[in-house]
This record gives sequence, C-alpha cells and structure tokens, in this order.
Amino acid sequence: MSPDHLSYPQHHPPVGMPPPATPGQRFVARLVDTLILGFIWTVALASTGALKYAYDHPGEQDMGKVTLSLVITMAVYFVYEGVMLARSGQTLGKKALRIRVAMLSDGDVPGRQGWLRAVVYVLPGMLIPLLVGTLFWLLNVLWCTWDQPLRQCLHDKAAKTVVVAA
Repeated sequence: MSPDHLSYPQHHPPVGMPPPATPGQRFVARLVDTLILGFIWTVALASTGALKYAYDHPGEQDMGKVTLSLVITMAVYFVYEGVMLARSGQTLGKKALRIRVAMLSDGDVPGRQGWLRAVVYVLPGMLIPLLVGTLFWLLNVLWCTWDQPLRQCLHDKAAKTVVVAA
C-alpha cells in the first residue's frame, strides 16, 4: 500500500459529492481573500504606527513595527479563515466563486478540521521575512494544479479536505 493509501482512505470524493473546484476557481477565490488579507495588513501597519514611520522617514522601515504588523495580520487572518471554514466551509472568496471546503470522508463542513487547514495555510506566513513562508505558500497553492484527481493543496491534504463546487 502506498503512503497515500495509509493517510487517505479514498482517492475519490464520496458518491454524490460535487466535483472538485477548478484551479482557476480556487485562484480567484484566494485572490478575493488576499484582498481581505491586504486590508488587514494595511490596518495592522496603521495601528502599529509602521505606516506613519515610513511616511515620516522615507526609504526606512521600523522593523519592530512591521514584524508586529505581520504577527497581527497573520493572527487575524488565521481567525478569519478558521472561523469561516469551520462554520460553513467557505471564506468570502469561496462564497463569491460558489465553491466550498468539504471533508474528504463524507462531504461535510470541516468543523475543527477547518482550523487545521487554516493553520497549515496561514502559519508559514509568519516566515515570510525568511522567504521560507513565501516558498511554502507558492508550493502549497500550486500543488492543486498537478494533484489528481482531487486537486488538493497541501493544506487540504493535512486537514483531509477537498474544495468542491458549492
């Protein structure tokens, strides 16, 4: 048996589950959620004074304030992603694209697994200053383009979820 068989009892969604979302749908949904992330980032930069510092000192950054802004942004985004996925399986981006996260085993709303999915997606963002977070995010989101037949990203695999048509 392959390691995939050990981790995932099925290679296909349960009978009756909608088809997997396309990579294009997932991309546009994540783009909408990234706009939300950008708004959170801007508010965090303003609330820590990092924006004012950059305005008052052109070409300079207060790395302490920027780092604090990053931590605040990732924490707020983690809560956004976790709450939305645990409750309905949909972030605002997924709602706009009419797709949702479903448990691979039975198609249900992820519940607690939505939080695990959010951790695997958001936590590497804390490592963006080291480039590790950026590289992981890129690999993570591109994974669904070659994963067949379920089109899962790494955060889906970790939480045993699949993104399907809503």
